[in-house]
Amino acid sequence: RLSEKVVQRLMKQECLVVAKPKRRRYASYLGEISPAPENLLNRDFTALAPNEKWLTDISEFQIPAGKVYLSPMIDCFDGKVISWSIGTRPDAELVNTMLDAAIETVA
Repeated sequence: RLSEKVVQRLMKQECLVVAKPKRRRYASYLGEISPAPENLLNRDFTALAPNEKWLTDISEFQIPAGKVYLSPMIDCFDGKVISWSIGTRPDAELVNTMLDAAIETVA
């Protein structure tokens, strides 16, 4: 049995360094940055009729198997979920799948 300080002193004498895994810095989308779209709703998230205003977002959930992304489409009239999709990557395919399903419910 050795003291922690003895181990530290011996490691310092032998120029040994504990290998630590490097943390990857967070970086969101690294592609082209497009201009922000026009603010059409002006933070008015109410609608007088169904299918007048829809909202969407991508939410990330951490589960034991890894990260999962949820993309729902919500109607501002009653807060009803029109459609949704789940995927392992927050990409255009996730959103397009949800959008296609939302359009099918109206058509």
